[in-house]
Amino acid sequence: MGIVPTSQALNLAIERGLDLVEVASQSQPPVCKIMNYSKYRYEQEKKDKKSRKSHHIIRVKEIKIRPKIGQHDLDVKLRHVEEFLAEGDKVKITIMFRGREMAHMDLGVSIMRGIEARFAATAVIEQQAKMEGNSMHLLLGPIKK
Repeated sequence: MGIVPTSQALNLAIERGLDLVEVASQSQPPVCKIMNYSKYRYEQEKKDKKSRKSHHIIRVKEIKIRPKIGQHDLDVKLRHVEEFLAEGDKVKITIMFRGREMAHMDLGVSIMRGIEARFAATAVIEQQAKMEGNSMHLLLGPIKK
């Protein structure tokens, strides 16, 4: 409509049964729009809900094991890892060493190699197994579809 005095724009909005909404207050002269503000807010809220619904939050789940873990116990833990990956979560696998177990790092390394081999087709290794203090960490992520 071009540059219109505020009172005239307000009268136009009232005649049409709409609202006068200031869009850009910093520009010179300020830019206003005649529209149904409650309908606009409703549409914005619907758009926001839809975007939040489609947005997936990635969580990191952690599985802790020991180097002397039994095979059956390890299988149970790795089934949990499979479930977490299927849900789209990342999984951090931690092997904790205590006391004299620190002398037998090869046990932890062999367990990690077995885990890497098991999940080679179903997961992405986001962080290779590495030692930090008295624990070894491996980070697995789901394969993107």
